[in-house]
Amino acid sequence: MPASAISFPFDNSYARLPEAFFQSTKPTPVRAPTMIRYNTDLADEIGLGTVPLNSSEGLTILSGNEVAGGSEPLAMAYSGHQFGGFSPELGDGRAILLGEVLLEDGARHDIQLKGAGPTPFSRRGDGRSALGPVLREYVVSEAMAALGVPTTRALAAVASGEDVFREGPTPGGVFTRVAQSHIRVGTFQWFAARQDHAHLKILAEYVIARHYPEAGQQENSCLGLLAGVVERQAKLIAHWMQFGFIHGVMNTDNMSVAGETIDYGPCAFMDHFHPQKKFSSIDHQGRYAFANQGPMGHWNLARFAETLLPLMDTNSENAIKQATEVLDRFDGIHRAELTKRFTAKIGIAEGTTEDWSLVETLLGLMAEGEVDFTLLFRYLSRALESDSDTEVSGLFPEPAAINGWLKQWRTRLMEVDHGQAVRLMRRMNPVFIPRNHRIEEAIQAAYRGDFAPFHNLNDLLQKPFSEQPEFSEYETAPAPHEVVQATFCGT
Repeated sequence: MPASAISFPFDNSYARLPEAFFQSTKPTPVRAPTMIRYNTDLADEIGLGTVPLNSSEGLTILSGNEVAGGSEPLAMAYSGHQFGGFSPELGDGRAILLGEVLLEDGARHDIQLKGAGPTPFSRRGDGRSALGPVLREYVVSEAMAALGVPTTRALAAVASGEDVFREGPTPGGVFTRVAQSHIRVGTFQWFAARQDHAHLKILAEYVIARHYPEAGQQENSCLGLLAGVVERQAKLIAHWMQFGFIHGVMNTDNMSVAGETIDYGPCAFMDHFHPQKKFSSIDHQGRYAFANQGPMGHWNLARFAETLLPLMDTNSENAIKQATEVLDRFDGIHRAELTKRFTAKIGIAEGTTEDWSLVETLLGLMAEGEVDFTLLFRYLSRALESDSDTEVSGLFPEPAAINGWLKQWRTRLMEVDHGQAVRLMRRMNPVFIPRNHRIEEAIQAAYRGDFAPFHNLNDLLQKPFSEQPEFSEYETAPAPHEVVQATFCGT
């Protein structure tokens, strides 16, 4: 493979780890790549603004046809619990880490290609991606960033000019992902499953130095690492739920130890609310349904803690006791974060236990009435401004069903400043989310060669809390025939 004339300001610390952590792997070129979208704003944020990637030369790198100067491409090794069953050998089967950019403040950002060809971990797969999953991950990850949710980011989407073969031939694509790192709970499980405590210790020290330096100052740094990951994940999952987001495939290999949302496969934002709503076509038991995300996050973190036990204390009983005490904090952190976010959605800045009960009653009514999650909370802010409940009650098949709750809510809000409450609700409740049927429309149009819907969707989702009259049709819930019932993994 030829080397590119373009060089990145890479400092590849992961590639300097022992060989047990990865397999050196170069991308496989594609026939006729074309740029679909390049994220100039993100490039500026991560110090790549002066690197000419939005060019024909840049396209050769972002498609995998050339290797940039400074790149040390590799596929990362990891294991994972997938829907509860442990797979000891996973790894990057269709992703290749090009390297890390290092900013002046010391922050690192991985640059990774997805769909750039087979790796030693591909397990007989082709290492490619269909165009649809590329576009979906671009839309959803950038929408999540605009909503303020910690997430991996999208630097570029490229059409490969080649078909991939799944149920039939489908246009292929290559996605460029940016992350604080791509280290997962499953990365720790890779070494724990092999009882390789020496490399496990190297990994823990690396993650502490890169993501949790405060833990390195503690007497038991691995216990501090566990506490840091528990706190970030408990808060992250509550943040997802604030917007009705369902990850869909919360396996341990899809949980980032950096606390970012990662791996947007069968994910979705709910239209009508139900706590047991799921979208993944392979989640037959509803393991990762909306309301199960907190418990499943806790379960994943218990698996993470298990990998750290040998590093915490040579006495296994002491290690288990210490780790359990940290894991037991998850529910309190998660519930406090849910309370803060959901009471803010109804205009209460400092929510109490009683306010949480008010939220739970509302969610129960929404589930019974199959009410649209995003529209309900948005209409509540307008009801507070206009002093009219017609718009809110009109979302329910039996409008009177919400009247009692609205009376309680208005009584509670007599204790707060209405102007402040409205402003809070407008900050917490988006006008626009990446609705599944709109993503599907954009994907199907792209398969016909029309990328305008994809670009329109990305553009409007960069200002999710703002009224945008020119895109008003994107606010509405899907008609019955437009509802997407299931989403699929990118593989």
